[in-house]
Amino acid sequence: MNILLLGSGGREHAFAWKIAQSPKCDQLFVAPGNAGTAQIATNLSIGVADFEKIKEAVLHHKINLLVVGPEEPLVKGLVDFLAQDEKTRNLPVVGPSKLGATLEGSKDFSKRFMQRHRIPTAAYETFDANQIEEGLAYLEKQKLPIVLKADGLAAGKGVLICQTLEEAKDSLKEMLLDQKFGEASAKVVVEEFLTGIELSVFVATDGKSYRILPEAKDYKRIGEGDTGLNTGGMGAVSPVIFADQEFMSLVEDQIVKPTIAGLAIEDIPYKGFLFIGLMNKAGKPYVIEYNVRMGDPETEAVLPRIESDFLDLLWAIGTENLKDYSLEISPDYATTVVMVSGGYPGSYQKGHPISLPDDAQNAIIFHAGTGRKETGELTNQGGRVIAVTGRGKDLEESLQNTFQTVNKISWKDHYFRKDIGQDILKLIK
Repeated sequence: MNILLLGSGGREHAFAWKIAQSPKCDQLFVAPGNAGTAQIATNLSIGVADFEKIKEAVLHHKINLLVVGPEEPLVKGLVDFLAQDEKTRNLPVVGPSKLGATLEGSKDFSKRFMQRHRIPTAAYETFDANQIEEGLAYLEKQKLPIVLKADGLAAGKGVLICQTLEEAKDSLKEMLLDQKFGEASAKVVVEEFLTGIELSVFVATDGKSYRILPEAKDYKRIGEGDTGLNTGGMGAVSPVIFADQEFMSLVEDQIVKPTIAGLAIEDIPYKGFLFIGLMNKAGKPYVIEYNVRMGDPETEAVLPRIESDFLDLLWAIGTENLKDYSLEISPDYATTVVMVSGGYPGSYQKGHPISLPDDAQNAIIFHAGTGRKETGELTNQGGRVIAVTGRGKDLEESLQNTFQTVNKISWKDHYFRKDIGQDILKLIK
């Protein structure tokens, strides 16, 4: 079959790498893609939110399956757009409807959904600019630290953890009155701070059946020891030792099942991936947030552990046949380290030549923010540039294989965290 994959990050390179392994993959197109996807697929110069051009590409290339990587086109209603046209209405798409994507597009919507379906999550209230006084009064009654979340999409930057009441009040005013995150903070969710260990659980669903994919832990902050600014993710580890069978059965019973059932009860069309950000609080799972796509860089650690045909999984989601799909997962560990441009997540320079090893033994190099000059030279074109994933029978071997390859990659001012997975190693030991 012919597949069109939307996106340009490390997640999409991992998707393309896995899809291309299937004997059922005839032609694979990625829009817009990156220098890594160009090696295994045909890149199309189309933006992920250019719905008309996407439709044209679907028809021109006789696409049989559309796979949506990032959240933006889903939140903006790509699935609904294609369903309204008689030429594309029968196209199987991996990605939820606009209403389903509101689970990520609006923090308030998702919290209300959790409340309605009795899904464990942190206590919260939502405020807009007209309710600023109520919001400030509410803050005075809460325990510190307290979490403030922009309601809409804010490129992973719309969550603030405030340590003092003064900081919380100032931040609430900045978000609501000064539009710190633009339209995204027209409403702000004020939420109880949960303590525990964070992890990411990924669910594939066709709206009726579901399969729980390997779980992962990601590392969001730029500095070692989880210090400094939040980023799009500096690394990931899968599996996660604190997500044992007992904990994961609680996740399935208390979170996954009521979420899938809730979508059906509320008649919310949902065919795609559901990324559940969780807190393990003394052995009990609480939902921090829903995302309506796979995570990045978790995807780069999760997909190498899937041993069954990944394209079959995607097709089963898009055609509502997931009940017949048998998911096979390797017991091996996979660890991902993200290499970034110096200065990220602040300002950074682009266009530096990247040196890659000829042979990455026991590791996979996924491209994210890469591009090629007319001369063919590989350069950094984004903040997060390369994700390296190593595998091993245990976490130690996996990390060793990852860093062996990381240390062979370089460009001017590159940076990576050397402590990915070390916290879990301590728990194991």
